[in-house]
Amino acid sequence: MDLEAFLDHLNSGKPVPGNSEVHQFMHIVSQEALRLTAEINGSYHEPGELRALFSRLTGRPVDESFGLFPPFHTDCGKNIHVGKNVFINMGCKFQDQGGIYIGDGALIGHNVVLATLNHARSPKDRSSMIPAPIRIGKNVWIGSNATVLPGVTIGDGAIVAAGAVVTRDVPENTVVGGVPAHIIRTISEEEIQ
Repeated sequence: MDLEAFLDHLNSGKPVPGNSEVHQFMHIVSQEALRLTAEINGSYHEPGELRALFSRLTGRPVDESFGLFPPFHTDCGKNIHVGKNVFINMGCKFQDQGGIYIGDGALIGHNVVLATLNHARSPKDRSSMIPAPIRIGKNVWIGSNATVLPGVTIGDGAIVAAGAVVTRDVPENTVVGGVPAHIIRTISEEEIQ
């Protein structure tokens, strides 16, 4: 198996059976991610150095406008996709095997968890994993300590309140909060402009 076949499998949404070839390859990819995140988190880096390290982690270049305040953690890295003017604050944890897509202008607060894998429900098959992508729209703000679960799409302009657990899609230009997150209010036209 190579990286392209691995990502194709994950992005298809098919389960990853425990101890399968895909599962074993996942562990190989994880080792590189752990090494690169240790480098990112191990000492001070200028912003350009961080962008270069993050680009190596994801396997694709990030825009000059990308910002990251370490520490940052992921156990894959190769299925993270970021737009322009994206900022990721300290302490974030991205489980990106299922795919994390972050739109232009998104702000990710301290200690945010983005999780794209679920385990199978059956105890006999619990080691199998089910990937599902997280899609974060343009100009989204995710507050500190929020958790976003697999398969969630957050619409453009939305705000996720600090500490929220997002279990389902968030409409654009809304504020959600709570556990599980629910719509608190809509952002008015005046606030959008």
